[in-house]
Amino acid sequence: MEYLTKGNPQQGLWGATLGFFIGFAAVSLFGPTAIKFKEVMELSPLMIALLVAMPSLSGSLLRIPFSAWVDIKGGKKPFIILLILSIIGMMGLSLIINIYYPHNLTPGFYPILLLLGLLCGCGIATFSVGIGQVSYWFDQAHEGKELGIYAGLGNLAPGIFSFLLPVTLATLGLGGSYLLWLLFLSAGTIIYFFMGKDAWYFQLLKQGYPAEEAKQIAIKKGQTLFPASNLKSIITDLKLSGNIWKTWVLVAIYFTTFGGFIALTAWLPTFWSSFYKVTIITAGLLTALYSILAALSRVVGGIISDKLGGTNTLFLSLTIMIVGAVIMIFSRNINISVFAEVLLAIGMGFGNASVFKLVPQEIPKAIGGAAGWVGGLGAFGGFIIPPSMAVFVKAFGEIGYALGFIIFVILSILSLILTSILKHSKSADKN
Repeated sequence: MEYLTKGNPQQGLWGATLGFFIGFAAVSLFGPTAIKFKEVMELSPLMIALLVAMPSLSGSLLRIPFSAWVDIKGGKKPFIILLILSIIGMMGLSLIINIYYPHNLTPGFYPILLLLGLLCGCGIATFSVGIGQVSYWFDQAHEGKELGIYAGLGNLAPGIFSFLLPVTLATLGLGGSYLLWLLFLSAGTIIYFFMGKDAWYFQLLKQGYPAEEAKQIAIKKGQTLFPASNLKSIITDLKLSGNIWKTWVLVAIYFTTFGGFIALTAWLPTFWSSFYKVTIITAGLLTALYSILAALSRVVGGIISDKLGGTNTLFLSLTIMIVGAVIMIFSRNINISVFAEVLLAIGMGFGNASVFKLVPQEIPKAIGGAAGWVGGLGAFGGFIIPPSMAVFVKAFGEIGYALGFIIFVILSILSLILTSILKHSKSADKN
């Protein structure tokens, strides 16, 4: 039987990176423009907060089953399904806005907007799918760099589009901007369809080769990582990865680093405009600085984690986060607070890269399932942390915007303890 395989590790990396960048782009429009719905639909602060949180909710939780699917069938199919769901969400929003906004957009549309927001968030869920897709292309010793490139460049989408959004809104209006984003998302999905490549093992499975024969052929071609042979369904994959305690340690740490990243992306515009009284544009630019720097730091963090190891890089990243958070708590000077924001961005970027350097090492037989748990539940921090920070504002008034960063100090200290446990277990395994 003659086999046919396509692509190579670099093509697998760049295809997945493009797909994640495209998927993440959808929410970069929905969140910042949700305030437009508040103005015409008379939504309460709670209703608008729930609306803005919808993409993060679906983008977090859908990572779990779709990522586990990668260990069974490869990443391309779940990737495309998530992107198509995101397109459906954007298409629905585009139709509603272009037909009914602003004068005929009544409160009765609110449940529909919630549903469409959930669909838009499906693009975020491509993250964990891509982690598994990329991991199976590379060996454990060097994939920190590749996973850092994938996640870092993909995470650039919100920051880049934060700069473009004011321009498109001014020139095209809200309806035109949504149509432009829909076109971009659709074109990107088509490009991914042709660029996206599963590792050779999964390509051979699709051609009908038995698992063991496909594995031996892929080994000869240079593939080194493979899922466990007994993974027949998403449930078995999730059970296997969920029964490994290290999965849950990485979930907790990622809740701090990536959940914190998502949380601050949503919280910082309010922080800068409410605490330092800057304009909305300035607050947006400072948030974009944070988002882009955190994404780029993830690339650097991946390279560092290859050299220092995942746990050592985590120690470094969490320490930087603590310093940044403490400065945020006590600073009353905007320049010093911007410096603290930079530290938080670097710390979170390094931490996010380190966690996914560790996933293939600690859970090698169920990378997709573990990436789903870690990426899904970890990203849920973006849904939980902002309301927790808002409690400080409610309790202490304006000064609560600064005091809310206590949460990051606590989470980072707890994550340092968990990292120490993880490092100790690795030493014990060697002995």
